[in-house]
Amino acid sequence: MAEKPVVLTPDEVKRYSRHIIMGDVGSGGQRKLLGAKALIVGAGGLGSPSAIYLALAGVGTIGIVDFDVVDLSNLQRQILHHTADVGRSKLESARDNINSYNPGVNVVMHETRLESENAMEIISQYDLVVNGADNFATRYLVNDACYLAGKPLVDGSI
Repeated sequence: MAEKPVVLTPDEVKRYSRHIIMGDVGSGGQRKLLGAKALIVGAGGLGSPSAIYLALAGVGTIGIVDFDVVDLSNLQRQILHHTADVGRSKLESARDNINSYNPGVNVVMHETRLESENAMEIISQYDLVVNGADNFATRYLVNDACYLAGKPLVDGSI
């Protein structure tokens, strides 16, 4: 069965008008972004700006894998979270703050540690993966799972 084409609402046309007038994006490209599903592994220092920019660009579904809580000592680099979020689940904070930037984004929360037992199941649901993990074991796991699933991987590190 063919997928129903994404139709831009008047509000989306206004929100994404700068993309739509760009020849390399246009209306067709924006509709593809709205239909896209991106997974972000880690809602910390690397995942935070990725989530914000993907939401602002109009990526329709953003999945986030994280199992931690917002900590005051991380706010200087975890720009997705705010002082009022300290002590909250990073996923709840991420969902609320992403939706404050763009209420049209569907945020899917995976409140778990990404491990070999669940990596393929989670990653297979998405079109693209952004790896913001802060440890080598998870970074290598994400790389391997994306390779095996045939998923594009954007890998950031510090």
